[in-house]
Amino acid sequence: MSKPTSIRVLCVDDHPLFREAITLLIQFQPDMVLLGEASNGAEAIRMFKEHRPDVTLMDLRLPDMSGLDALIAIRTDEPEARIVMLTTFEGDADAQRALLFFVPQLRPPPVPGAYTYGAG
Repeated sequence: MSKPTSIRVLCVDDHPLFREAITLLIQFQPDMVLLGEASNGAEAIRMFKEHRPDVTLMDLRLPDMSGLDALIAIRTDEPEARIVMLTTFEGDADAQRALLFFVPQLRPPPVPGAYTYGAG
């Protein structure tokens, strides 16, 4: 019997505490491995191309570009990329734009006021 492969995750957020929390959560998942962390859109695009993760968790608000712009750049090269967009802004206009651009699933909020949008 072959050993199951791990889900390879890239975490993109400009808040170090959030990235640290994601790292800890993934470390306790036997079927997941964190490939890397990025703190802005340019790093996210570069790291995605380098590592080709199975799933990317990406903040919608990043310091150098929006997470949506990074999603568009990644999916232009890799249309099948699975990217989960994260935001804490209720009624976020960028989140609504993301829904129109390759983000078919709206995830229920994990905490009140936090909306999670998933792709792929």
